[in-house]
Parts: sequence; C-alpha cells; structure tokens
Amino acid sequence: MAAVPLYVDAADIASMARVAKSLEVVVRNPAYLKAIAPWCPERPANEPNSPGGVLGFNFHIAGNAPPQLIEVNTNPGGLLLGLPIAQAVQACAPDRMQSPTDLETVEQRVVQVMAHEWLCQKGQQPLHNMAIVDDSPETQFLYPEFLLYRDLFSRYGYAARIAAPEQLLHHGGKLCLDGPDGLEVDMAYNRLTDFSLHEPSHASLREAFAAGHVAVSPHPHALYADKRNLTLLSDHAFLHNAGLPQDTVDILLASVPTTVQLNAENRDRLWSERRQWFFKPATGFGSRASYRGDKLTRRVWDDMPSMPYVAQALVVPGQRHLQTDAPPLKFDIRCFAYAGEPVLFLARLYQGQTTNFRTPNGGFSPVLTLRDSA
Repeated sequence: MAAVPLYVDAADIASMARVAKSLEVVVRNPAYLKAIAPWCPERPANEPNSPGGVLGFNFHIAGNAPPQLIEVNTNPGGLLLGLPIAQAVQACAPDRMQSPTDLETVEQRVVQVMAHEWLCQKGQQPLHNMAIVDDSPETQFLYPEFLLYRDLFSRYGYAARIAAPEQLLHHGGKLCLDGPDGLEVDMAYNRLTDFSLHEPSHASLREAFAAGHVAVSPHPHALYADKRNLTLLSDHAFLHNAGLPQDTVDILLASVPTTVQLNAENRDRLWSERRQWFFKPATGFGSRASYRGDKLTRRVWDDMPSMPYVAQALVVPGQRHLQTDAPPLKFDIRCFAYAGEPVLFLARLYQGQTTNFRTPNGGFSPVLTLRDSA
C-alpha cells in the first residue's frame, strides 16, 4: 500500500461516476453489441442477465480535461486490500475531507453484489458454497485479497474456498471441487485473466457455466474488457449513429481517449506518430506487453502483429509529490463500480511506464475529496 492518500477534486469524482453509468447504457445498445461481434468470443446462449460483477474503471487525470478512461477491468483487484487503509486514513483526515463513497458499507455492498449476481443467474435457489478461482492462487501477488474475500463470504454465512481451476470438475450436472465426490460449487468468484475461459485448464468452469450448472461472477464476456471496445467508445460517428442518449455520447467523447485498432493500413502512420500513442494488446491485462510509443523499439514493433493491438492517444498520468527532495510518483485512479454505481475509489501510485507494485511508497492509495460543505 502507498504511504500517502491522493486528493481528488469532487468534480472529477462525479465525472468518473458518470462514465461508469454511461458505459452501462452502451453495453445494452444493439448497435454496440453488433459492432463488437467480430472480436467478442461466442457468447453462450444462456448468458445470464446480470451486470457481471464489480468492474474497475481506470482513469488518468489530465489537466483541465475530464478524467480520461484508460481501460476497464472485469476482475479488478485491490478493493478489499485498499479498504482498511482507506478507513484508517479517513479516520484521521481533517473534517473537511472524506472518501468519495461510504467506506462502512463497502463489504456489505460486495456481498450484496454476489447475492444479486446469484439471483440474476440462478433465481431463488439457495446459495451455499462459493469458490474463489484463479490460476495457482497461492502464487498470485494479490493472494492476500483472496483470503479477505474468503473470510468476508464466510462471515455472511457462505462456505468459501480458494481454488485453482484444475481442482474443479464438471460432472453429473454440477461443478465439484476436488473430484466427483467433493464439494459442490454453487458460485465461482472469478479472478481468472482468461476472460473468455478458453484455456484448456478452464474447461470445467466454462462447461459448467455454459450449462447453467454454476453461477460465475464476473462472468465471461467481452462487453467491457476487450480494449477494442474503446475504439467504439471514442468514435464520434459510431456513438452518434448508435441511437444513444445525447448525454451519454457527450460524456464518452469527453472522457475516452481516441483509440484505434492497429492494422496493416495504419501501421506506418502509427509508427511515425508513435510518441503520441500508447499501445496495448486488445485482450491483455496488468499492463503486460503494453508500451508507451516513445519507449517502443523497432524489434518489439515488428513482433506486435502476432496479436491484436490497439493504439490509444497518450494521456500523461498525473503526479503525486511526496517530498521536495524526491521525484514525484505517477498515479491513476480506479473506480470500482457495480451496475454503474461506484463502490470505492482507489489510486495507484507508481514510477515507470505502467502501473506496478514495485515502487517504494507506491501501490494502492486511498482517495480523499472535499466534503460538499467545504
């Protein structure tokens, strides 16, 4: 965790909340669903009519412009890890400062999210057993957060286990943990970065979800996470022709940096303009294989056509000064939101090309803003 909080203007907090709400309007738009079809994995016929889980909207704050949406994560980490430090900082903050959301209800809201996802996917059936699923979970950097989720679910009366996908078996119309006679999993809290569950080791979870034998949240879809979606969310012509409400169009055009797919037709131009762009793999996660254009080598550039990439107009991150005799840290802000409603705001402080947790005094940082009366 970072050593300091980040102070954010209330107007910027409100702007980020409007973006989260606007995206919920877009993902239900028929024109949008049709446009993402070429890169959206085949969606199951029984895809649940649930919001899909808590999302992470990552923003850069750039000068006088509204906060800029850099990307959306469908399985964002840090919510429960950042909550205790946010509560501690708010407890000793000046009276005129506050967290943008009610910190005392965050844990309850997380449990309510899972209950609502369960209700949308499985109706009035009772929910008993939950699995927190990730590849080799004990080796994950955010494994401590898995323990926090396990304890939280257990406090609310659910039997919760942390599991690797290889421990799951789809057998006899149910998803079992540790063999056909093991614990039947009613619901999986999905922290896998294989957003479409296409990897062979994820077959049991994918098959059980497609058959309606387990609830999954976040559930696998490309409505949010694929970065090619940002090419639509920043496209003036598409947004205006999609029949979206005008306020939604205005919010997105002001808040989503221009993003284009890298292809044979624009490669030469984008290489010559590379200092103006940030390049990201369309289905990537955790800033892996992402490059600022001014740091991009020709060798890496020549290898990039092996996977789909997008180029996003470079938005320089803001800076947080810690002390006068030390270089400032860069920051971005993650708005955790469910169904367009913010649950928690956290910043990430770092040095380097992309966010990381290796910077001294960096990491997740609480966000504070002025009270309405201040």
